[in-house]
Amino acid sequence: MSLTLDTYRLLGRSGLRVSPLALGAATFGTEWGWGAEQDEARKLFDRYVERGGNFIDTASTYTNGSSERLLGEFTRDNRESLVLATKYSTLRRPGDPNSGGNHRKTLFASVEASLRQLNTDYLDLFYLHLWDFTTPVEEILRGMDDLVRQGKVLYVAISNAPAWQVSRMQAIAGLRGWSPLVALQIEYNLIERTGERDLIPMAREMGLGVIPWSPLAGGVLTGKYSRDDLAATNAAFDDGTRKSVTIANGALTERNLAIVDVVKEVATELGRTPAQVGLAWTLQNPGVTAPIIGARTPAQLEDNLGALEVDFTAAQLARLDEASAIGLGFPHDMLARDTTRALTRGDLKVETRR
Repeated sequence: MSLTLDTYRLLGRSGLRVSPLALGAATFGTEWGWGAEQDEARKLFDRYVERGGNFIDTASTYTNGSSERLLGEFTRDNRESLVLATKYSTLRRPGDPNSGGNHRKTLFASVEASLRQLNTDYLDLFYLHLWDFTTPVEEILRGMDDLVRQGKVLYVAISNAPAWQVSRMQAIAGLRGWSPLVALQIEYNLIERTGERDLIPMAREMGLGVIPWSPLAGGVLTGKYSRDDLAATNAAFDDGTRKSVTIANGALTERNLAIVDVVKEVATELGRTPAQVGLAWTLQNPGVTAPIIGARTPAQLEDNLGALEVDFTAAQLARLDEASAIGLGFPHDMLARDTTRALTRGDLKVETRR
C-alpha cells in the first residue's frame, strides 16, 4: 500500500477530496511552551503543500490563536486549493461561560473569530470540538446548517463525542434536511484502540470519515520514551515540554511500552522508523480517512510522510494487533461468539463485505 499526499480520498459521505495524512497545526506557535516558531511553521506548511497535501487541521484556541493567525498568512496565495478545518467549543475567555460550549452563541462567535484569524471568508470543514453534555443536539445541528446556508462553512463535523450522540445527530440531520456531519475526529492509535468498539463502526455506517488525532499517542509510539521515563510518572513535574504533558496524561505505562517494543521490532524489519509504523498502522483501518500528523520540525514531517510508503506483511500486522489488542466488551464480544451466531443465523452462509 504505497500512497502519496495527492492520493486523495473522499471525506465521509461527501465529494470533498482530502490527502491521506492531514497536517496538524497545533504545533504552529510556541505559546503553549512548545511548538514551532513562525519560520519553522512556514517550512512545515510549504513542504506539506509541495508534496501535494491539501488537508490542514487547526482550532480557534490552538496556541492561543496563533495557529489560525499563522495559517491565515501562509494560505494567502493558495487558499482555494486547500481544505482548511477548524473547530469551536473550547473556552476562549476565562470567566465568560458563554465563550465555550456547544451552543449557538459560541458557535457563531467562534466562526467569526476563525474567519478573521484565518483571513478567509469561508471554512471548508468546521468541527464541534468537545461534547459539553448540555446543549440540545437540535440547537447544534440547526446552527451548523445555518452557517452552511450562509456560505461561511462548507461542511460540518464533530470531534470527541459519544457514538450514540453522533449517530442520533446524523439521523436527525437526515430527517430534517439539515447539513449532515461528514467527519469524526477521535483519538486512535495502537495504544488507544477503544474507538473500534462503537465510534469507528458507527462512523462507517453513518457516512463519517474518521480523522484520528494523536496517531502516535503523544509521541510514545515514536520510541523516544523508555522505562526510565516510566519511573518519572511517579514524580510530579512540569518543565513546559511535551514530555511532561505525556507523563501527566498517563500515556507511559508498562502495557504501552510493551506495544512500543513490538513497533520497534517491526520497524527494524521494514527498515522504517517506529513513527512511520505507528502512522501506517492507522491507515490499515478501512474506516480511517486521514490521521493528523503534528510535526514540529521539517525532519519530523519528512519522517511522518514516509508512513505512506510502508507495506506490512500479514504476520507483522498480526503481531501489532496482538500486542495492542483490546476487548470489545458487551455486546460485541457476545455477538461474535459462535453460539450466539448460531442462534440467529443457523447454517445460513452470509458473506459480509463491510
